[in-house]
Amino acid sequence: MNILNKNGMNILDLPDEMLLAIFNKMNMIDVLYSLVGVNQRLDQSIFDPLYICHLNVRVNSLLNSNSNIANHILDRICEKIIPWVHHKISKLTAQPLSIERILYRMNYPQLHFVSLVDFGQAILVQHLTGDTILRRLIINQITHLNAEINDDTTRELSDENNSNIFELILSLGKCLIDLTFSQSFRDREFEVPTLNITSTGCVSLTLTKLKIKVNTFDDCLYVLDGRLQCLSTLIIDIFEIFDSSAIIDNTKKLPKLICFSLTSKCYTKFYENGIVSLLRRMSNLEELTLFLSIERTEPTYIDGIQLHDEVLIFMPQLNKLTFSIHTLVINKYVTIDLPSNDDIQHSFIKRKYQSVGSYADDKFTNSESRCHIYSLPYQFDTFLHLANCFQGGIFDKVRSLAMTDQRPFEHELFDKISRDFPFLQELIVLNSKPQKNKQRTSKLITFFHLVKLDLQNVHIDYVEQFLLETNTCLPRLKKLDIEYEQLAIVTNNFTNGAARYNCSQLRRIVMHEPYICGENFHSYFPLL
Repeated sequence: MNILNKNGMNILDLPDEMLLAIFNKMNMIDVLYSLVGVNQRLDQSIFDPLYICHLNVRVNSLLNSNSNIANHILDRICEKIIPWVHHKISKLTAQPLSIERILYRMNYPQLHFVSLVDFGQAILVQHLTGDTILRRLIINQITHLNAEINDDTTRELSDENNSNIFELILSLGKCLIDLTFSQSFRDREFEVPTLNITSTGCVSLTLTKLKIKVNTFDDCLYVLDGRLQCLSTLIIDIFEIFDSSAIIDNTKKLPKLICFSLTSKCYTKFYENGIVSLLRRMSNLEELTLFLSIERTEPTYIDGIQLHDEVLIFMPQLNKLTFSIHTLVINKYVTIDLPSNDDIQHSFIKRKYQSVGSYADDKFTNSESRCHIYSLPYQFDTFLHLANCFQGGIFDKVRSLAMTDQRPFEHELFDKISRDFPFLQELIVLNSKPQKNKQRTSKLITFFHLVKLDLQNVHIDYVEQFLLETNTCLPRLKKLDIEYEQLAIVTNNFTNGAARYNCSQLRRIVMHEPYICGENFHSYFPLL
């Protein structure tokens, strides 16, 4: 059998160390169907104990819809691979479909890292509360756990199983030192359930690193109220930061915390009284990451001087700062000019920051003004609230971009974005103002990697901007959020050839209002 790489070389001719490196990066299912049984040398390499430590039996979504194929794959893994490698596995990645077949078949004496993906909360609770091998492993053996809970529905658990899963994991994990925990519902895209961890029994004497998504700032304060006594690294994503009436201490010092990352994509008005107060408790912090959107009424932006004087001066050990902070000022009574982008840049130079990017409005537009400051090189995969005052740069890590302004976006700005964000996969445009320059004499814009496009809240000019191939080329577009009426107008009731190319690869169109498909709708979108 001839197995060729992209350059036409037979991979069996590669040196052993290169061959093993390739196997180490492959999913076990891919190995089974592509390589096992090709020849003796290949089988020896695949089962080499130095490279078989991670068993990844995550069946891809295409196979999930066919249980017969998935079960056949798992049967072959259990018969052909598990008996040879179970005593060498140190890391396991599994879904509900595979965990019982794989985990309960053999002993795994070296297993210390488990990643549970695509679990419903009811199924996971059953595994954690019953007399199961997974429960025993978490109690006695697992040091690193990743739990990703994704429920198709929001139905409640039965009363006997209505347990807080986060608390349950903490109570079981006697050896746990590193926990990644996320829980979300597929029909509530932007929301995660609150942890509500009020139990005094929810403690851990071993956990040093926690990465978690939570619903409110209260959840963050509960995590940092002392119950995790050895916690030194906290990476937390908060859905929405707002004040509450809950009585939670936000003053106790956190001397053991060395690394802290706070992400919140929703606007918050709780910066000074909430976020700043929390950060001032971290006197021994060495690494700080902030991704925040802040709304204020005072005619001032958060700049280098404010960031230093209000936060960083309280962290004398800090040696690494990564941030993206967007300030939205809303005040219809202010008539004075705001700080310019040069003023913002000078505020960082004065405090001797490393390289910082920024763009800022120096005047109010309809009572609003915006400023965005960020450390360079830009380290986040998301870029929010890009406006016309954007200064440009290289953002090769960004995969998701949201644009919003009360002034129109012109063709030239989209051209700049296509070059400055070369690997962009998702774009959200929010703008109700018509374009002023509709001649679009500039060159054709191409977004080579764009898969998702949201035009749900835009003037129809932007639908023309993106869907007409005379303006923009979208060779990989798979999902489109849009109003039906605008889509019908721009495509001329799904007959306009100028928009057919950009629509030809679409597999999903999201329209929030009721609509009746035109007669050419399905032929215009053949892959829906």
